Amino acid sequence: MHVAIVTVGDELLSGDTTNTNATWLCARLDERGVIVERVTTVPDRIEDISRVVNEYRADYDAVIVTGGVGPTHDDVTMDGVAAAIGRTTAPNEAALSWLTEHGGYSADDLTEGTTDLPAGAEMIPNDVGVAPGAIVEDIYVLPGVPAEMKAMFERIEGHFEGKPTYSTVVAIDEPESTLLDRFTALREQFPVGVGSYPGEHVRVKLTGADPEVVEAAAAWLAERSDVLEDEPTEE
Repeated sequence: MHVAIVTVGDELLSGDTTNTNATWLCARLDERGVIVERVTTVPDRIEDISRVVNEYRADYDAVIVTGGVGPTHDDVTMDGVAAAIGRTTAPNEAALSWLTEHGGYSADDLTEGTTDLPAGAEMIPNDVGVAPGAIVEDIYVLPGVPAEMKAMFERIEGHFEGKPTYSTVVAIDEPESTLLDRFTALREQFPVGVGSYPGEHVRVKLTGADPEVVEAAAAWLAERSDVLEDEPTEE
């Protein structure tokens, strides 16, 4: 399964808020064997949300959109997602029922627009907040508040399934540039992904579907490299 993530918010683009949602979602999806192909941040603008979501839903199995969900003036994500699939937004009866039965609100308590979702969308309950999420076709819309986003993802994570992978890390005390030929030879011999992360030393992450193949690749690389013995090798 291949997925794109779209995070919405002027505050993300200005640097006022750190985009922890994208990092958290990528990690959770990776644990489920789902491949994240794109992470894109767009402003609180209907046209930008609509254009990017429409483009990504054509290329990937699902699009997860976070941020800009709610009834305030700059919460336009639901409108942007609706526009991406040629729909409008409308009050969602399931959302209203959830908020009145489980959230402790009355209809009069709610700000106008709180329950507006793309027409025909499935509501995702918000267990720790007010604004509901939505599933519409292959698009999943979640709030931007991290606690709300995480709780809501827990409800829908079963929709995201991929082929589990195994990874291990080899820490090498050599310049990254000296490893390029070894990486080429490694890929030729083993069906593994190779990620190289330089710092005080180079951490080489090997990933594949077969743990035995990954471990064999790690052993091959370690035998031909100056390995840091005290570096943890499992991830």
